[in-house]
This record gives sequence, structure tokens and C-alpha cells, in this order.
Amino acid sequence: MSFTIEDMMLTAENRYAMKFLAGQNGWANSISWVHLLEDTTIIQNFWGKELAVTTGLGFPDKEDWMQLAIQLNRHHASGLIINVGQYIHEVPEELKMYCDENDLPLLTVPWEVHLSDMIKDFSIHVFLQDSTDEQIASALIAAIESPDNQEAYRKELLQYFDVDGSFQVLLLTCEGLDAMDTVERRKLSYRIQMYLEDITHNASFFYYNSDFVLVANAITEEFLCQLAEGALKRGKKRMPGLELCVGIGSKCMDISQLSVSYQRAKAATYMAMRHKKQLVKFDECGLYRLLYMVKDEGILNEIETECLKELEEYDYKHNAGYVETLQSYLKHNGSIQAVAAELYTHRNTVLYRIGNIKKILNNELKTPDERLPYQIAFYIRNMQEEKTLDKAT
Repeated sequence: MSFTIEDMMLTAENRYAMKFLAGQNGWANSISWVHLLEDTTIIQNFWGKELAVTTGLGFPDKEDWMQLAIQLNRHHASGLIINVGQYIHEVPEELKMYCDENDLPLLTVPWEVHLSDMIKDFSIHVFLQDSTDEQIASALIAAIESPDNQEAYRKELLQYFDVDGSFQVLLLTCEGLDAMDTVERRKLSYRIQMYLEDITHNASFFYYNSDFVLVANAITEEFLCQLAEGALKRGKKRMPGLELCVGIGSKCMDISQLSVSYQRAKAATYMAMRHKKQLVKFDECGLYRLLYMVKDEGILNEIETECLKELEEYDYKHNAGYVETLQSYLKHNGSIQAVAAELYTHRNTVLYRIGNIKKILNNELKTPDERLPYQIAFYIRNMQEEKTLDKAT
């Protein structure tokens, strides 16, 4: 819910005779601060989301303007305002084309505008919106942490969101995010927000509990997924050394259910990190939806042990490979031929093993109910093996 290029245009179009020339797809870019510059030196210190303003004094040639735009784009600026009429009278077409291609908003104001007044005006808006965003984030965190205590967040959020409407949480993370210092993480936050195009005032973005959190209100899941995919694509292009992962929680109704969507997004993010996937939607994770939501890992361990202990003990004594055989048997829905092919074992050997497995387990493994506990046990085992590998690396 930051102060955006669109917000700026609502007042600046009349107050400062501002015109939008190019980079229309960056309309929703948020602004972190406003800088007056006449060369590219200061751009090296940009964090992201800065709005650049120039009279054009330091950019006499077309090549200088192109270099300025390239540097602004490279450092994740939110836009460029040119004060036309003194040092520049006509904006180069190449500059407009570049800004369109890179979604970098390009705007102009006439020379008669007092830039100091305009910059002060925008800076005040940014400061006030930042303060509001912090209050909103605090209230949303209260909704996540203490959903039953609605007095702590509902009234605060009522003026910004449809609190009775739909909410959905999207989490973005990467390796080492929690270990970053505050400055480094803030810079990354600004850059990611630049990649989340077209989110205006029905969403909030903040850092919480080792992830970047996007809380979306009253938007379609299809749009949210497109937003995430676009952000990942732009992030990979502009930050090639950083592997972002996204987890999307279930859509829920009413702000009091925000914690449900958050917890599910957290589980989806964990799965994305574990399976090295860029994007995971919780609602598409099948049985893992249940297993990853279980907080008591002891219960999961007990289920796995109860189902597989006897086979493991038999394998330990006889080196029979029965656990592996059972896993393949369940995976292929009881097809002896498929198990034989996967394990490179003769069909008769597989039949013999399955017969012994049924005796050891005292279970014919014919019906879904008879097979389900063992299928769940193997799901749990896969989860535990992934965690073990993560700790080792």
C-alpha cells in the first residue's frame, strides 16, 4: 500500500502539469524516496524504488539520457521525472522506447514548476505512507499471531481493507534471508516490491518471521499466481544470483481467518524450498497439505515407526529389501510387473517378497483402507529424509 506513481499522478497531473510519456506498465511502482540528480553518480547508492528528478543539465546528449535510464533500471528505480523547457526541450524517442520496454515510468513537468516544492510534497507523501504501512503491517501480524483477539487488528484494518472479504497470503523467501542484516534485507525488499506489478491498494507487503509477506485482499487467485510468476521471472532476470521461492496459501474469507492462509503459505514455502521449486500452491499439494500442517512431529514419527518397524527389523536381519519393495508396490498400485521393472527384479521374486510382506504385516494390502497407513508412512519418511538432507547441507 505504498505511495505509488499512480498516487503521485492523481495530484501532480494538475498541480504540477505532469505528463506521463512512457513506461505505463510501471504505473503501480511504489516510491521509497525522491532524489534530484544531474549525473549518475548517486544512483550507485540507490536501494530501490527511488524516484529520480532531473532538469537535464548533466545530460546534454541522447547517449547520456540512455545511460541514465539504464542505470536507473539496473538499480531498481521507480521512475524518472524530467523538468523540460530549459536544458531539454524534446525527450528522445529512444529514451521513451527503452522506458516502455523496461516498464520504467517516464514523466515530465514544465520548467516553471518549482522542483524543490514538488520534491518536498512527494517526500511528505512517502513519509506519511511509510508510517501508515508500518501500522497496517503491525495489525496484520496481530491478525496472524492472535486471530481470536480481533480488537487488536480489525478496527485498525477496516479503513484499508474489506475485512469481511477474501484474503490470501503469498510468501517469498530465499536461502539466507533471515541471516541478512537489516540494510541488505531492506534493499532486497524494495527490489522485490518493484517486481510485484499491478498490486496497488488492496495488498500489503512486509517482512515477518523469515519471509517477505504479501497479504492480498479481494483479488482473484489467478491474478495472484500471475503476479507471483511475473515477479519470479523479473527477479531471475535482474538478480540472477538469487533464487526466490514462493508459497501461496489458501484463500480465506474474513480477516479473522488470515492466520489460516498464512500458515498454509508457510507450509507451501517450506515445500518449495525443500523441493527446489520456485512456486508451490498449498491447495495443490495433496496429502502433504495435511502432513506439513502437523506441528507435533512426534506423532508423524510414531505413525512411520508403527507401520514400518517390523519390515525394517526383518530387512536388518535378512537384508531382504522388503521396505523398498513395499514402497514400490504401493507406488504402482499393486502392479507386480511395474515393481519388477523399477527394482530390476524378476517377477516371481517380487511375488515372493510381497507374499512375505503381507504375512509380516498381517495385512493383505488389497483395499485402500489397508494400504493407506503405509502410504502415509512413506510420505512421512520422504519428508524426514528431506529435512535430514537439508541439515547436512
